Formats: sequence, C-alpha cells, structure tokens
Amino acid sequence: MSSDHVDIAGIRVAPVLRAFVEEEALEGSGVSADALWRALAGMAAEFGPRTRALLAERDRLQGTIDQWHRANPGGHRDTERYRGFLREIGYLDAAPVPTITTEGVDEEIASLCGPQLVVPVTNARYALNAVNARWGSLYDALYGTDAIPGAAAGGGYDADRGAQVIAWAKAFLDRAMPLQGGSHADVVAYGIRDGALSATLAGGAETGLQDAEALRGFAGDPADPTAVLLRHHGLHLELLIDRSGVVGASDPAGVADVVLESALTTIVDFEDSVATVDADDKVAAYRNWLGLNRGDLQDAFEKGGRTVTRRLAADREYTSPAGERVVLPGRAIMFVRNVGHLMTTDAVLDADGNEIGEGLLDALLTALCALPGRRGERTNGREGSIYIVKPKMHGPAEAALARDMFARVEQVLGLPERTIKIGVMDEERRTSLTLEAVLSEVADRVVFINTGFLDRSGDEIHTSMHAGPVVPKTQMKAQEWIRAYEDRNVDVGLAAGLPGRGQIGKGMWAMPDRMADMLREKAAHPQAGASTAWVPSPTAATLHATHYHDVDVAARRREIAERPIADIDRLLTIPVGDPAEWDEAARAREVDLNVQSLLGYVVRWVEQGIGCSKVPDLDDVGLMEDRATLRISSQLLANWLCHGVVSGDQVRESLERMAAVVDAQNADDPSYRPLGPDLGESVAFAAALELVFDGAAQPNGYTEPILHRARREAKARALTGV
Repeated sequence: MSSDHVDIAGIRVAPVLRAFVEEEALEGSGVSADALWRALAGMAAEFGPRTRALLAERDRLQGTIDQWHRANPGGHRDTERYRGFLREIGYLDAAPVPTITTEGVDEEIASLCGPQLVVPVTNARYALNAVNARWGSLYDALYGTDAIPGAAAGGGYDADRGAQVIAWAKAFLDRAMPLQGGSHADVVAYGIRDGALSATLAGGAETGLQDAEALRGFAGDPADPTAVLLRHHGLHLELLIDRSGVVGASDPAGVADVVLESALTTIVDFEDSVATVDADDKVAAYRNWLGLNRGDLQDAFEKGGRTVTRRLAADREYTSPAGERVVLPGRAIMFVRNVGHLMTTDAVLDADGNEIGEGLLDALLTALCALPGRRGERTNGREGSIYIVKPKMHGPAEAALARDMFARVEQVLGLPERTIKIGVMDEERRTSLTLEAVLSEVADRVVFINTGFLDRSGDEIHTSMHAGPVVPKTQMKAQEWIRAYEDRNVDVGLAAGLPGRGQIGKGMWAMPDRMADMLREKAAHPQAGASTAWVPSPTAATLHATHYHDVDVAARRREIAERPIADIDRLLTIPVGDPAEWDEAARAREVDLNVQSLLGYVVRWVEQGIGCSKVPDLDDVGLMEDRATLRISSQLLANWLCHGVVSGDQVRESLERMAAVVDAQNADDPSYRPLGPDLGESVAFAAALELVFDGAAQPNGYTEPILHRARREAKARALTGV
C-alpha cells in the first residue's frame, strides 16, 4: 500500500495516483497536471466542510429519531403524528413534482427499455463481458441454463436439448415478430424481397411480417441472407442464418441462432461491488475505467487449454431494406457509479493532513477518465455525455452537493455545462420520502432513478431501529412500505417527465442460476413501468430482454400515470413485527440465514478483496452478494439484539457455527483464507462481529467503515506474512 505522499498545490497525493493521473489519465485531455491538482485542492477546501456538515446533519436526524422512538413506544402507528414529527425536525422536505429538463441523453437511456448490468470495475474480464452484453445469444442462454426444463447431456451437442431451445425461440418470435400467416416454426427460408421480409413456409406458401416496419436490415445476399435484423418495442433482434453448422443444419430455415439486443446500459461500479480501500486499489479501478473509455482495455485468460483475450466488441453492420448501410452499437452505454458522500480516501490528503472525500475524488477522476469516450468515434454513446450514478444520498441537500461537485468538475475539465448527467439511487429512506425535492435539485441533469430493495431495507431498519423488532428478512418484501416505495419511484418519475429524458429502474435479480424463476417473475418490472432493471449476468440480460418484447412499457406507463402518486403515509409504515409469532426454531433459522450470508460475503471481501460474488446461502443456492446484502443482514441482526428477540450469546454461537459452514463451502477455492479454526485470529471474523454487535451505532447502518478498516489490516498482514 502507498504511504509516502507528495506535496502538490497544498494537498498531499499518493505517488501511485500521481503517476497514473499525470502519465495516463491526463493524456489528450487538454488539462495540465498543475491545473488539475490545484483544482482538486480547491474542491477539497470547498466541498470537504460542506460534506462533513451534511454528514453531521444525518447524525443529528438519526439521533433525534432514535430519541423520539424511545420516548414514544408505538408512536409511529399514529401516522399523522409521526409524519408531523419528521417534518418538524427537517427530515421531510415537501416540494412539488419538478419538470425534468435534461438534454443530450443517448436514446438507450432516454427512450429505450431494456436490461441493465452492474459490474465491478476492478474485474476487467467481467467489465468487458458486461459492456459487450449489448448483444446476446438467446440459444446459448436457453441451452445452458434452467430457463427451459432439463439440462443438456454431456459429450457434445445435445440435439434433443437443441430442439427444446429452438421451439422456445420460435414461440418467442411468434409473439414478438408475428407473421401474417403461419408460425416461424413453419418457415423453411427467409429472404428480402422488394424491401420486405419474405418467409417461405413448408409447402411453398410465402408470407411476411405483420409489422412490415419491423425489418431493419440484413447481411449477405438479400435472396439468401446470413442475417436478418428486426426491431420490436425499440429493441433489435437478429436471425443468424447458417446451414453449415450443426444447429442451423437441423433447422428448416437454417436459423443457427436468435441474437437479442440485451443490456442497453451497464453500470461500471466503483461502489458496492468492489473492495477499493487505498490508493493502489483506486488506481487499479481508475485504470480499468480509463481503458473502457479509450476502447483498449483487454484481459487474457485460460479457457479450454488455450489463451483467450477479451476485448470490447465492434459495432454491428447491416444493409437496410433500401440498400443503405446500417450501423448499430456493439456495446452497452456505460454509466459509472461513484461512491457516496460518507467515505474518505488515503489517496489524497488535504491541507490539514486529513483524507479527502472519496466521492469527491471519484467525481473528478471518473469524469477525467471518461473523456476519451467522448472524443473521436465516441466509444461511449453518441451524445458526448458522461453518466455518473450517485448512490446513498439522503435528501435534497445531498443531491445539491453532488450537482455542485459535478458542475465544478465540468469547469475543471473544460466541459460544457451539464455534460455530466446524474443517476439518483433511490435507496435511502429520506430520499424516498423527499424524491420530488431531490429531483428538483438535479432536474436539468438527472437521467436515472432506481430502487434498491436491499439498501433501502437496511436504511429502513436502521432509521427505525428503536421503533421495534423488524420482521424477518424473508417477510420484508411483503410489507406495505416496500410496495409503496416501488410504486412511488415510478409515480414520481412519470409525473416529472423522466420518460424521454432518462431511466426509471428496478433492482437486481439475485439468483444467477435460477433463470426459470427469473423468466417467470422479472416481467413484473417492465409491467410496473420501469424502463430498465438490473440483472446479474450477460446471460440473464438476454433472457430478461424477452420481457421487454412481451411487455409494452409505454402502454403500461400510460395506464400507471392515471393513478395518484403513492402516498408517503404508506411509505412511513415501519415493518415491525410481533416476536411472539416467531417460535424459537423460526428465530434461530432467521439468525443462521443472516449470519451465514454475512460471513460468506465478509470473508471474501476482507481476505480476498472481492466486493461482489456468487455466495452460496445456507441451502447452497448461489446468491449475488454485495455490500447492500450485507447491510440488511447486519442491520436486522442488530435490530433483533436491540429488542431482545435473540440474545448476544445466541448470535455469537451462530457466528461460530456458521464460520465452519462458510469455510466448508469455500474449501475448493485455493486462494480462500478460512475463518477458522482459530476464529480469534481472523480479521474477517472480527469484522463480522463488529458489523452485528456495533451495527446500531454505524452511520446509517453502513458497512463500509468496518470493512475498509478490516481489509486494510488484512492487506497489511499479507505483506508481513502474518
């Protein structure tokens, strides 16, 4: 880890960061190193005190709310009184619905509806896969998952499995691209005739598409094309025709694959899915982000006994029905998610020797590293905008802080005003309750609002820690507040005019191996009026893309817009339960579920620096875990300890027992560092204890302060061989 900082412009910069910025990131920017460091020093002096004041306001509000709940047991059930109290202390901030005026937004964000991936910036291979997930093979997604019953037999291509896949895909085509007569399953040849798609059916009859405008283009000979490009609900799909391969040879029409436009956007994440705790970590993250924007990031790895090099995908080219060249983006539009306002970083120290805000450094350097994506061929979109997601903001004043930071970054980098667009994570309770006021502060640059069940639940529990014991995690999604939360995010977004200017999003599907369940359930997100929703993998993105063909999001939004905005009184319904209804076995099971999940994530984060991974749960079902899942688990356990639902001894016993379970689940990982057998020597186990037993005292229930400290200790031990 870096230690000796260099004095520059009144601040102290880690050498590894200075070298990266001056030798790599500033190239071609038109900004001098001296100007950049002086600007950063000025930003630290200006925004540091303002950030600390807002964090102090968070603490004041939380302390006042805690005191009120202690003094008024059950008082939250009188909603009018509770709402009045929150207004009196300044927690609620009433405002009319604003009018969103953001301009210069790529259509993938402004008007198209489709899946969104979130990927850790620190894993180059995953990041490349996510950005390349703009297009995905439907056949592969069906063949290799449980999306259809059964599984492929080993030893090469399973023709029976392949027939299942083809039948599913042809039924999907009949829904999305219906023919004037017959089914796609009956087609023996596709061709382009007189600027329209001609489908020859078994028996010789010819038919075309019900929607003739759906044909966008083709590749190869129009009479015998190698690809046919179609569009439905704004999304493209390609019929790949190749009779020479085993799949195409078995298909009457020679269709070897159906390729779907899948992840329209990808969030390259510097926050919850990474473990970047020092200057070295941050530089590695910034370097990958820079490479994605320059278009030269690549990653080599071994697969099947050979070296494979992953690069960014090229654009896709076709010929239009009129004979003109058609070029479609080969990559998702990239957002970058910065960290929130809470954490600081040792990469830069201010004039007083204090760490500056990590979010401040992210704002400047992720924008700097995004500049190559705006130049020349514009590798990230066509509008020249920079899209930054800002998480974990509490209320309108914090949104205004982010806005002003981005405006100052634009000045430093010589960018036109409002080049930097902001994505607002609606994942904190105060932001949910004041969403209109939050959007008012960023109305001319907001392009995204998104719900996040896990972080939002963690903040719900922490904010109302002393209101009573919360219901088990498995019951949380059935609570009134969560339904109001999901509805209200859509309602406010629609009323503010976000469609046509930005996304309204929904959260993650957390079970990457359960694609059949995802296909059954995740259509609810476009049905709810969301233009995008998070998925855990490129394969999931391709399968989820079928939902945006099945659901007309624009029509659903017209229906939803007729209902009133979800009332905040519903959102103020605190999810407390009655412990008398939970028998000892149910309580013990809930503790074990949360403890095992917590340990499985923490040990990888602390000992291996893995911020997001598929962690097996207590039933060995792989779940995508990041800091949001950790937040809800640690806060629920802290809440139950606070109210005596379980004892400290019970929780500690579960932690010790589940440590052995987690170690066994990771036994095949050669780089895994076990929690046991000496739990007292494990940095990760100590962090887990602190997350639970000190959870009620953590700022807004966040896990970052404990995790960062533990990871730094683990890295130091690794360097010294301890």
